[in-house]
Amino acid sequence: MITRARRTGSSFALAAALARTGLTALRATAPGGRERWERKNHAGRTVGLYAGPACALAAAVGTARVRPAAGVAVLVAGACGAYDDMVGAEDPRRGFRAHLSALRGGEVTSGTVKLLGISAAGLAVGAVLRERPLDKVLAGVVIAGAAHFVNLVDVRPGRAGAVVLVLGAPGLLRKGPGAETAAAAMGAAAAVLPDDLGERTMLGDTGAHALGAALGVAVVAGNGRAGLAAHAVALVAAAVCGGKVSQAARSLV
Repeated sequence: MITRARRTGSSFALAAALARTGLTALRATAPGGRERWERKNHAGRTVGLYAGPACALAAAVGTARVRPAAGVAVLVAGACGAYDDMVGAEDPRRGFRAHLSALRGGEVTSGTVKLLGISAAGLAVGAVLRERPLDKVLAGVVIAGAAHFVNLVDVRPGRAGAVVLVLGAPGLLRKGPGAETAAAAMGAAAAVLPDDLGERTMLGDTGAHALGAALGVAVVAGNGRAGLAAHAVALVAAAVCGGKVSQAARSLV
């Protein structure tokens, strides 16, 4: 029990330290110029995207310590989110339905690239993490679905980080790699949450997708088939009702 607690604590601390260090370094240097990093938030205030890459790298390193393949899933989710942050910043279309509609019309949007990239990464890593064919598919759906879900609630300062902390907490009670992976996601989220709430930075798609993928990996590591199926159904339902999920997140105090 003590050893497990130490491992979980070290995963949290490592991810938190990496995220905080990355946030500070990116804010100080702003590679490529500050205009590349600045965005307007819901209130029209100018904030930086520094927290996103910092969280993505921290969560990827934290999960890779447990399972290298898991770190790959988190890193790919963050990279796909970063692509959308940079290329799709001015695209008003939101939700997978809008991007799939554009794809049917022959247009490949940054959102489509993100959707397909994260889904492919989730399925590939799910195939590595689980043995039976059905479990591989369910694991992929959970990883990709969790990445999408956290992004859906990232509509106001602190919403995504708080959701990661709340949803990750039960995973700390589990044995084995699930607890350590949940701790890594929570550590990264906790480290940047004060700046997110203070509207000094934002996660963007980069951070939200990476943290969500890390949560998904924690679910995969800590559940059997029944648990995977239940989570997969819930996450698919959330994706289908994405507009309502985002609206509910906006309504939270």
